[in-house]
Amino acid sequence: MSSLFSKVIEREIPAYILAEDEFFISFLDIMPVSMGHALVVPKIEVDYVFDLEDYYLNRMLTFAKPLAKAIEAVVPCLRMGLSVVGLEVPHAHLHLIPLNSIHDMSFTNPRLALSSEEFSALATAIKSKLL
Repeated sequence: MSSLFSKVIEREIPAYILAEDEFFISFLDIMPVSMGHALVVPKIEVDYVFDLEDYYLNRMLTFAKPLAKAIEAVVPCLRMGLSVVGLEVPHAHLHLIPLNSIHDMSFTNPRLALSSEEFSALATAIKSKLL
């Protein structure tokens, strides 16, 4: 059975896509813990991030780096947080989360509710900062 992320990759369900290449895709989390919270997902369907082949694991951070910089350029924050939780969707992925305090990384915080217009504007602004 396809994961939710595989359905995004195949364009079976919509997403606010930030970047994509042959091996990875990044899109805004639709239930963000902070403004600009994005996901980096390999296009191969592997459940656990540490089961990824080394090639994918290494490239994942390289793919995430310009995204983190672009998000930082758009969303005021002290630092970009990186989290690998992997319990909510059975497909390896990284969370990129803008931080102003350590508490911003907590997945127990209330999630932000953004309109589709706010998500679209945020995605457009982030994409405009990608080099």
